[in-house]
Order: sequence, then C-alpha cells, then structure tokens
Amino acid sequence: MGYLCAIAATVFWSGNFIIARELNDNVAPVSLAFGRWLVAVLVLLPFAIRSLITQWAGVKANLGYLSVTAFTGVTLFNTLLYMGGHTTGALNLALISITSPIFMVIFARIFYAEPLTLYKAAGIMLVAAGVIALITRGQPARLLNLTFSIGDVWMLTGAMIFAIYSILVIRKPRELGLWAFQLSTFMLGLIFLLPLLAWEYTVVGPSVFDAGAIYSILYLGVFASLFSFVLWNQSILLIGVSKTGMVYYTLPIFSGVMAWYFLGEQIGWLHLGSGVLIVAGIFLANRQRKSKQR
Repeated sequence: MGYLCAIAATVFWSGNFIIARELNDNVAPVSLAFGRWLVAVLVLLPFAIRSLITQWAGVKANLGYLSVTAFTGVTLFNTLLYMGGHTTGALNLALISITSPIFMVIFARIFYAEPLTLYKAAGIMLVAAGVIALITRGQPARLLNLTFSIGDVWMLTGAMIFAIYSILVIRKPRELGLWAFQLSTFMLGLIFLLPLLAWEYTVVGPSVFDAGAIYSILYLGVFASLFSFVLWNQSILLIGVSKTGMVYYTLPIFSGVMAWYFLGEQIGWLHLGSGVLIVAGIFLANRQRKSKQR
C-alpha cells in the first residue's frame, strides 16, 4: 500500500510537466503558477486553518524563515518550471527536475558541512554528464556557443531552487506542525506571486483561460499539490523515507509516457541515455548514505 501511495503521488506530479507544456501557448507562466496555488490554498484551508490559528504564535516567530521557504519552493520553483515549458519538452522537464537530489548533496556540503564521499562525487559527475547531453541535444560542443534551449536552463535553475527549498525544510521549526507549515508557506508563496502576476499582466497581457485551462489548473491545485502531498506523506509513514524517496526517480518514466500519449512527443535514444546517466548518478550518490541507514 505504501508503494502505491508513492507511485500515485509521482504520477500526479508527472502530470505537472505535461500541463506546463500543453498550456504554454495560452496561459503565461506566472498566471499558471498563481492559479495552481490559489486552488491549493482554497482546498487546503478547511483542513489546516485550525492548526494555523492554534500555532499562529509560532508562525509569527518564524515569519522570516517561512517567507524564504515559501519564496523558493512555491513562488520560484513552479514558475520556472512553467517558463521552461514554453521552449522545451515535457520529458526534458521531468529528466532535468530529478537532478534536485544532487544539488541537495552539494548544498548540504556547503551549508551543513556534510562530507562529500567518493560515491557522491561520482554520482554528481554522472548526473552532470546526463544533463549536459540532454540540454545540448547530444552535442556538448554547443556549450561553447550557448545554443541549447533556454527552457532547459529554466528547468535546471528550478531544480537548484527546489534543492534550496528542501534544505530549508530540514530546518522546519518544531513548534510548527506539518499542516500549519504547509498552509502558511502556500499562502506566503501566493502573496509573493502577486507582484510577478501584475508585471506579467502589464508586459504580456491577460492569459486565455478556456475550459481546458481551468480543468488543468484544478488538477494542479488539487492533485499535483494537495493530494500528492497527502499520499507522499502517507507512504513515508507506511514504508519509510528511503523507500518512498526512491519511487520519485520514476518521474521521467511516467512523464515520458504521458508526453508521448497526450502531446505526441517522441522518446529518442538521447532521452533514454540521458535518463540512464541521471538516474544512475543519483543512485550512486545515495549509495553510501543508504548503506549507513540500513
């Protein structure tokens, strides 16, 4: 049951990349991110408002920390993902997104002085090779002319931002429960999106929200935000963090199948080879740590 919960959460997250690619012509990135988190807040509010009220003193005491966490994980990460969806494929978005654990290793070394083992170093090199192959379309010489897709760069930046967010979550204040923490970061991230939304409206103009776009935003808010969160945490309770975390690396598989089925994107040897390098690097980077946990 625990694995089923983790797989379901990963499938819901995979749909995020498909929608990012599918709506790129009609809905601007900030508008899509704002709509998603507005739905998530409205759905989560009835379940978490009591926790937020009872722990309000803790929220005020940690407002600075919560603001930075919300800005990175809610405001920036998904907006960069949707920006990437305008110029690169859904499978590329998914493959690059799973480099976040490697950035977590690097940032943990920088900020928390965690040791960088041989396994971790080798894993980082493999992941870097996979990402370079992907964003240069198998021609590393393109790096000299910077001709690779800007969407890949946005997604890679987003993966780094999500790693920073994950490092911050480790420091979650003990006086804040999970629901109060989640709702407060959702709400703060939504507030931080307002100036970006105003800027986008002025420069780009209003987005077109047809029936398909509205259904997609409802999916993102309910399934890719709230339901995925609940299922993921239930999986952790049932089978543990390590086993649940390994399921996340199936993300490109689900995203690739969805991109092929819904968007007609082709899955080539470059995608498969890059995916193998990235996943192998992540497994290698986590090998020693998981051995110690056992």
